[in-house]
Amino acid sequence: RFSPRTGMTRLETLPVSRAAADQRRGRAGRLGPGLCFRLWTEEQDRQLLPQSPPEIREADLAPLALELAAWGADPLDLAWLDPPPAAALAQARGLLQQLGALDGAGAVTPHGQAMARAGLHPRLAHLVLAGIARGLGAIACDLAALLSERDLLRGEGGRPQSDLHLRVDALRGGGAGGYLVDRAIRQRVIAEASALRRTFGVAPDRTTAPSGPTPEPLRPVQTPDADATGLLLAFAYPDRIAQRRSTGRFLLSNGRGAAFPAFQPLADEPYLVIAELDDQGADGRIDLAAPIALADLREAFADQIQTEELVAWEGTAVRARRRERLGALLLAESHLSNPDPALLLTALLEGIRTEGLALLPWSKAARQLQERLVFLHRFLPDWPDATDQALLVTLAEWLAPHLAGAKSKGDLQRIDLTEALKGLLPWSQRAQLDELAPTHLTVPSGSRIPIDYSDPGAPVLAVRLQEVFGLLETPRIAGGRQPILLHLLSPAHRPVQVTQDLASFWRGAYFEVRKDLRGRYPKHHWPEDPLSAVPTSRAKPRH
Repeated sequence: RFSPRTGMTRLETLPVSRAAADQRRGRAGRLGPGLCFRLWTEEQDRQLLPQSPPEIREADLAPLALELAAWGADPLDLAWLDPPPAAALAQARGLLQQLGALDGAGAVTPHGQAMARAGLHPRLAHLVLAGIARGLGAIACDLAALLSERDLLRGEGGRPQSDLHLRVDALRGGGAGGYLVDRAIRQRVIAEASALRRTFGVAPDRTTAPSGPTPEPLRPVQTPDADATGLLLAFAYPDRIAQRRSTGRFLLSNGRGAAFPAFQPLADEPYLVIAELDDQGADGRIDLAAPIALADLREAFADQIQTEELVAWEGTAVRARRRERLGALLLAESHLSNPDPALLLTALLEGIRTEGLALLPWSKAARQLQERLVFLHRFLPDWPDATDQALLVTLAEWLAPHLAGAKSKGDLQRIDLTEALKGLLPWSQRAQLDELAPTHLTVPSGSRIPIDYSDPGAPVLAVRLQEVFGLLETPRIAGGRQPILLHLLSPAHRPVQVTQDLASFWRGAYFEVRKDLRGRYPKHHWPEDPLSAVPTSRAKPRH
């Protein structure tokens, strides 16, 4: 079955259809009376599909797409018994564009017309034409013939090695790596290669011929073009150029994975081109391949190699690199010395979004300013949202102006985060900030006590009870919208009461608290009338 998603085929064992089974049964009685034995149960027989799926739904449509393009025919204008699947047809057209048979608009090119006239699968036609253009016509015809036939090597202990060079050597009369050579298949390949040479006008070789009768002499094994196997194969399978990830495992240029089922000599090659690949699982099984040099890839596919400048946050800093890619393959990577400052800034901001605001140098003052802004936004929506989530979204507005020249986590530690956060505020709000959300409150004792805004719904003033004698009402902030949550403390700074209604506390709960405090802190003054008492931060009030 052909997969348009991957551009590869896979072998599946499926039950025969009823129509196919009946056709096979008919063969038993073709020359005379016969018997048909079906090796499955009656229940399985009842479950057989009536017909096999039309081949057009499961076939590689590249030859069809090329033929249609050569005739200038639109598939949508044709009357099909079964229309070709749109995904498979789109994949075929994409391949033909990669092979140079179609232009960007989908029209056939002169090269595509030549491929269509060749009578070969488009991949093999492109291989032969590219080989001829490079003076490698003879070996190109040999490869096309080899790839069109069954494997000519036989292994006594299983499938032969996947190296295509072994087949080229066996075809040309050289060694076969200890494997048996199927002579009938070899003769068919030789005949096909000779026919292709005549079709494409490739001059026959008149050098040493392999032993045994052949329709036409082939070039001997030890020639410079014998090393071009991988390069020529890449012209046929540009989507299956593979880069080694680890021993025996490869990444294809189309993004798929591939692997040898067992160790083979090709397992450590840096680059391969894979001619036969079974599309099974995460990594397809490599059945036939040839190595290719990186220099050959660069020369042959120079127009398809993309150079990109990548500036990205990696770990603790922004890294700038220049990368060369062939499809999904990373061919080369180098340090980029002078990246675009805008790209640096974008990468740094993205790093902060990824790592979180903890990457920034939060001082106590900066964190308190953030909490004050979050508090004000609850009551005054026109004030900026300074929650962590909102700050991450608006990094470019408030933080970016302070990041000039910064590239790393260490550089970020030099930022004045308090000043950066103030960048969220227009001048009018800066002037109102201390009035609406003060950092401290001055209590009756004269002490300036910090306000804790960590809970934006209930800012806390933790103050010793004695310091607020005489304070009748709970202080309010945010323009009187929010009463402070008072944590009234003992002389040892332990909470004795939590309230937002100080007047009610003085009228009732204070007297119970007073009894307890007089016993625990006898040296301190605990007046019966706290509203007329002198507030103090000392053990005894001054007289």
